[in-house]
Amino acid sequence: MNLAEHVLAAGRDLPDKTALSVLGPDGSEDWSFARLRQAVLGSATGLLQAGLKPGERLLMRVGNRPAFPIAYLGAIAAGIVPVPTSAQLTAPEVTRIAARLAPALVLAGAGVPLPDHPAPVLTEAALAGFADLPPAAFAQGDPDRPAYIVFTSGSSGQPRAVMHAHRAILARGMMMQGWYGLRSDDRLLHAGAFNWTFTLGTGLMDPWTIGATALIPVEGTPVEQIPHLAARHGATMLAGAPGIFRRLLRADWPPIPTLRHALAAGERLDPALRAAWGARTGTDIHEAMGASEISTFLSGSPARPAPPGTAGFPQPGRHVAILGEDGPLPPGQPGALAVRRDDPGLFLGYLDDAPATAACHRGDWFLTGDQAQAEAGGAITLLGRADDIMNAGGFRVAPPEIEELLAAHPGAGDVAVAELPVGPGASIIAAFWTGPATEAQLQALAEEGLARYKQPRAWIRLAALPRTPTGKINRRALREAHRKDRS
Repeated sequence: MNLAEHVLAAGRDLPDKTALSVLGPDGSEDWSFARLRQAVLGSATGLLQAGLKPGERLLMRVGNRPAFPIAYLGAIAAGIVPVPTSAQLTAPEVTRIAARLAPALVLAGAGVPLPDHPAPVLTEAALAGFADLPPAAFAQGDPDRPAYIVFTSGSSGQPRAVMHAHRAILARGMMMQGWYGLRSDDRLLHAGAFNWTFTLGTGLMDPWTIGATALIPVEGTPVEQIPHLAARHGATMLAGAPGIFRRLLRADWPPIPTLRHALAAGERLDPALRAAWGARTGTDIHEAMGASEISTFLSGSPARPAPPGTAGFPQPGRHVAILGEDGPLPPGQPGALAVRRDDPGLFLGYLDDAPATAACHRGDWFLTGDQAQAEAGGAITLLGRADDIMNAGGFRVAPPEIEELLAAHPGAGDVAVAELPVGPGASIIAAFWTGPATEAQLQALAEEGLARYKQPRAWIRLAALPRTPTGKINRRALREAHRKDRS
């Protein structure tokens, strides 16, 4: 099989239908299914002609433009392994990624920081010229062979390379009714950037898989303009991180008459936010919970909305359990949230890190790192992370990744970062330090070396950091002592 072929198959029978509309203030840039397919397969030909071989890796450094999904699917069509990365990453951050990844080629968008790495560079402009090349044939092979790699922060503090197989696209079919209620006549507007895996999957590949239309706001669109674009272009679904909906509820905009419901993922959806959205629009927000290693597997849906305060139900075909020391637990007992290892969406492993891959597994189960409990009716309630991973606007960030950078300042002293609640369903990353360095000095260091979403939003100097009896930083104590969501 080939993942890209699966995504583009429905579009063969709908050549003139709009597959993608990039929405701007003065109109839209529309791509038919026929144009999309030609661009993808022409790009596959161009990447092969550029010297890439099946199985080699393409590091993608492209902004929020159609070139992103075209290059992504074009690489997969040719059997090349694309590695999408956030355009917000700084040059030092992406250099560390490239050193671990060993890409055969770097795709470079204008103005996007590039790694210090010997791999040749292909510009986005050159990629655009591939669209009219003769279409490549889809590279066929074992469904378990690598299709793409995404980077995520692990508890070690270093981004981990998560390898996914071509079979992963089959698992996305479980989301169609288990979360979206997606139909071929839908027009799904996703508020995220192309290079976020939530957007690539939910906003692009899944609609295309069933012949629906994807709507993406042009790069730089203010969040407050999204409802206006949704109304103007007949969006039937609106997808984004919960923070997007929180901001929308503070803005003025007209009703969206075509909207059936909204989709949220990336961070916890506050029940009050869901209720406020329903009161404002007359539609529900259906939340999904997942991980980079498996995408989403718990969700509410139009057919089965999640009970308030829960993460929803296992999607049809998913085998989910709450594990104790001796195996699955009955409803009402907290334990480790796990997904059975035969799930087609489960990752192949972490690149060149067999010990970390093995640590995620317990017998026949993949451990998500979350604590949860099942309710009597089958819904799952999340109880928190089993580690200290923070969530910054939908991006998972490990504390050591920030702490190591800040600690490099000679005046930093002891350093820690933690996620602080600031309101219902909202949180920020806060930095704590004990040395004589000023806030401005540490903030400048963070701005130079970290993507914007990783940079602390609060800076708190302490005489000493709280520690556990074994000498480890007690981040839970920091969170409780300095949380800003209560007086």
